[in-house]
Amino acid sequence: MASGLVLVVDDEPDIRSTVKEILEDEGYQVIAAENAAAAREARRTARPDVVLLDIWMPDLDGISLLREWSASGALSCPVIMMSGHGTVETAVEATRLGAYDFVEKPISLAKLLLTIERARDANRLKRENDGLRQQLALPLEPVGSSKIMTALRAQLERLAQHETGILIYGEPGTGKESIARWLHERSTRRSGPFIAVATGSIPRAHLVSALFGAESADGVQQGLLEQANGGTLYLDEVAELDPELQQRLSSVLERRALVRSGGSAPAPLDLRVIASTAQNLEAQVKAGRFREELFYLLNVVPLQVPPLSRRSEDVPELLRLYADFFANRDHLPYRHFPVDVQNRLRNYGWPGNVRELRNLVQRLLVMGSADQVSLDEVETALGHAPANAPPPPGPPAAVSGGIDFSLPLREAREQFERLYLLRQLQEAGGSVGKLAKVVGMERTHLYRKLRDLGVDVKSVARDE
Repeated sequence: MASGLVLVVDDEPDIRSTVKEILEDEGYQVIAAENAAAAREARRTARPDVVLLDIWMPDLDGISLLREWSASGALSCPVIMMSGHGTVETAVEATRLGAYDFVEKPISLAKLLLTIERARDANRLKRENDGLRQQLALPLEPVGSSKIMTALRAQLERLAQHETGILIYGEPGTGKESIARWLHERSTRRSGPFIAVATGSIPRAHLVSALFGAESADGVQQGLLEQANGGTLYLDEVAELDPELQQRLSSVLERRALVRSGGSAPAPLDLRVIASTAQNLEAQVKAGRFREELFYLLNVVPLQVPPLSRRSEDVPELLRLYADFFANRDHLPYRHFPVDVQNRLRNYGWPGNVRELRNLVQRLLVMGSADQVSLDEVETALGHAPANAPPPPGPPAAVSGGIDFSLPLREAREQFERLYLLRQLQEAGGSVGKLAKVVGMERTHLYRKLRDLGVDVKSVARDE
């Protein structure tokens, strides 16, 4: 495999030089450190794929240094311990602290090379397994036989072979992260990490160190950008970054190096960046809310993911996909979606896109037991009264103007918001664009609010 970076930490010059020469002959890049201080500095300025760490050193022994690295969080790469007179207790302690393996001196170079290769393979498999657990075995490839999805897959095949930056546009729930993962798996960087960053979910106080890392007297914390070295960094909803972070990210991507918070020396970066947004970034740039230089760095190739409402012919295929998935993963009974149900769902507006469809299928499999899903079940799951349902009872005495004042504050507020938005939507003729202007909300957030409150925009538009 080779071509990785190995940090060799040993106080004996002959061993350092010999191991360095052998590894370089095998195609590795090598950094040599003669003591713990030099090893700390090497980890601070570079991101090794494997560390070879001698146990007995004059200033600080290898076990203490390994303990120091482990205390600052999970080890960022495999550590292989080396010793000429180690004990069973030492080997056990090194393993407990996270060491991958233990190599005795005099070193068998054949065994050392095999151990390094296995350590890198194990680390790569761990990253892949972490990614698979996040995906929960769902197919990465965008699903659908519609013309618009067939064209999208052809475009993705071409983009996967290049290193250019990609900005994925699409409504919430359209599967932007799955597409980014698919691009990574088809690229030349597929053996490297895929690091997904949900910019809106990290508290502002921690976002700088989370992205760019930090340095202190206690050690080095590698940020998400460094963790993506050799692979792909995915920035979800990049428009939510504040101006200061936009400027810093732009500088880092331009220079292909970063300086950690509290540090001074630049750490090199080798990664591909894929970003996504549900907003019109070009309009944000014109309005001065998004930095132009970062926009052009990310938007080398714009990629538009269609909402589910624009490819309704794919709905039956997606229903079968998720029914199979949840039946296998959650051991639920498989349920069929008859033609009348498929047609109803093809004509539904899907404000939550594929994510909403997936949740709907899971709910129908959990809540029902019949072999086929009924139309009434679907209407109930969508928040609509079935056609043959009895009329709802009259309002209780505690209700005024449609609001039940006996409810807790949160539920009463949701009830009011639903009634308010329904009324405004009706007056807007079912137009969410007009509604957004009236209520003063950004359209993407308004769609999410309507979905959460169970307001079906399409049904309101049909009633007009």
